[in-house]
Amino acid sequence: MTHFTRRTALAATIAATTALSGFAGSAFAQDKPILRLSSVVSENDIRAEAFAEIAEAVSDQFDMQVFNGATLVKQGTEMTSIQRGNLEMGLIAPQTISEQIPEWSILTSAYLFKDADHLKATFKSDVGAQLLKLTEEAGIHVLAPVYFGTRQVNLAPEKEVMKPEDLKGVTLRMPGGDAWQFLGEAIGASPTPLAYAEVYTALQTGAIDGQDNPLPNDYNMKFYEVTSQIVLTGHLVGFDVLAISAKLWNDFTPEQQEALQSAVDTAIDKSTQRHIAREEELIQFFKDEGLKVYEPDRVAFRDYAQKKYLESEFAQSWPEGMIDAINALAD
Repeated sequence: MTHFTRRTALAATIAATTALSGFAGSAFAQDKPILRLSSVVSENDIRAEAFAEIAEAVSDQFDMQVFNGATLVKQGTEMTSIQRGNLEMGLIAPQTISEQIPEWSILTSAYLFKDADHLKATFKSDVGAQLLKLTEEAGIHVLAPVYFGTRQVNLAPEKEVMKPEDLKGVTLRMPGGDAWQFLGEAIGASPTPLAYAEVYTALQTGAIDGQDNPLPNDYNMKFYEVTSQIVLTGHLVGFDVLAISAKLWNDFTPEQQEALQSAVDTAIDKSTQRHIAREEELIQFFKDEGLKVYEPDRVAFRDYAQKKYLESEFAQSWPEGMIDAINALAD
């Protein structure tokens, strides 16, 4: 007992001396919760800048460490890493979530959202609350949907594409996973899975005919160097969700929750507007680079895709009335 008392007194003396010496801040900093965020985005991505802004904004309360380029955990494993306690935060694709929560596959379907505002409104609505409750039960707390552009079809062949039938036999790279592969089928193409980092070379060698991504991604990855055209199908409003461990979130004080959520909302809203502006700029950029950029018959694409989805096994897991509720939020 005497030994414990002496150690306690010594610790108190050291703490007091440290505070008087002006180093209390660094001592308290060691007690900040560590938040490791894993994302697949490149360092020159608009979203990478947003994550850095969040980390800076909450630096007084959290030690937030951002790992971009899938350098911390492999792409597609962010959700399970959080659930297992191996990761605090992650940028998670809705397609990944749908593998565990089938109801989320509705968010991966083609032509569901009109634009970024429609996406945000959905997550703020009763529909969003219903879907977010499911992720909470799975141990994931969603902080915000992160818009990164509307997906367009980018092709190497010069074949004109005006309707889904024109993509028949076209080998289109899509990310791995059933939801992504079905999306490729739903717009008329022959999808094939391929790692993001391998797409440029595959386009260059002719291993694939094309890929689909938002225009900022096409620019960041320089896909325009090895393709001839961009078909503005607008088939999917691209987004991931920025998420944190639900257990960790629930352990935060209300002040910590408010600080993190506020920082996320501010940075992601700014990121969204930057993406929208960038998409508009890039259409002219790609044209100047010699690519043909044009809009096909989107009504034909939309009708074809929606029919495909409604006849698929994915639609069987969609909550009744949810499509109508989401459509009503578009206006």
